[in-house]
Amino acid sequence: MGISTQLYLGDCKEELKKLAENSVDLIVTSPPYADQRKSTYGGIRAEKYVEWFLPVSAELFRVLKPTGTFILNIKEKVVDGERSTYVIELILEMRKQGWFWTEEFIWHKKNCYPGKWPNRFRDAWERLLQFNKDKKFKMFQEEVMVPMGNWTRTRLKNLSETDKTRDVSKVGSGFGKNISNWVTRSKAYPTNVLHLATECNNKNHSATFPEELPEWFIKLFTEEKDTVLDPFSGSGTTVIVANRMGRNSIGIELLPDYYQMVQKQLEPAELYLFETNNEKIEPKKRYAVR
Repeated sequence: MGISTQLYLGDCKEELKKLAENSVDLIVTSPPYADQRKSTYGGIRAEKYVEWFLPVSAELFRVLKPTGTFILNIKEKVVDGERSTYVIELILEMRKQGWFWTEEFIWHKKNCYPGKWPNRFRDAWERLLQFNKDKKFKMFQEEVMVPMGNWTRTRLKNLSETDKTRDVSKVGSGFGKNISNWVTRSKAYPTNVLHLATECNNKNHSATFPEELPEWFIKLFTEEKDTVLDPFSGSGTTVIVANRMGRNSIGIELLPDYYQMVQKQLEPAELYLFETNNEKIEPKKRYAVR
């Protein structure tokens, strides 16, 4: 059976109800931030954001497999001269829904333009929050390992006696290390900071993240033929990358223009289009919104 992509046109709070329980392996998404993109999505006030998002996260909890992972790209905004707390509040409320807040990754935007405001500088990073339904989940850490780097040529050339044992930290942190374990390694595990440039190509979307971002998480948390979901698919970065990597994908988009745009960019695969009446269109054919 080949790889399939399902595209839904409509509000994800309703469209998610059409997906089967425990059917998705990975969710990667970036919902509208509070009071952002008012011209396209209407904007959600910071004080209403948690109330707005919780019905969505409840449906995501339902469709995600117990072994699956949810990656939420989100960022606080400034309200009345201070950072809003809606992201922190959302995390706490999602934990009440049953989510485990397993990890927090940081997306460092390497090509962020310089700038300043009266009391702050320009943001150069965004949160990538990892949530899971269970503390045991699928994870393939070897798939995202990185080269050790040139520093090993000198650091590992002459090892001291303490380098050859599990040397306890001198600062009392409780951590130890054995440097000699690194001698034969060509790769190391990465940190939880992703250094990726922002998307510079014109995708006719106001908030497009780079393809390397969903690609990294798809490698880390899925295998071929697993299912990847983006309930706020926008320009379709997540579903397009998942399709290219041999994963089944599901995208939900509120606006017809983006819904149509994604159809044109998908690689050959079984493509199912769902509109607000939930009519399934035959695969391997492409149709515009009627």
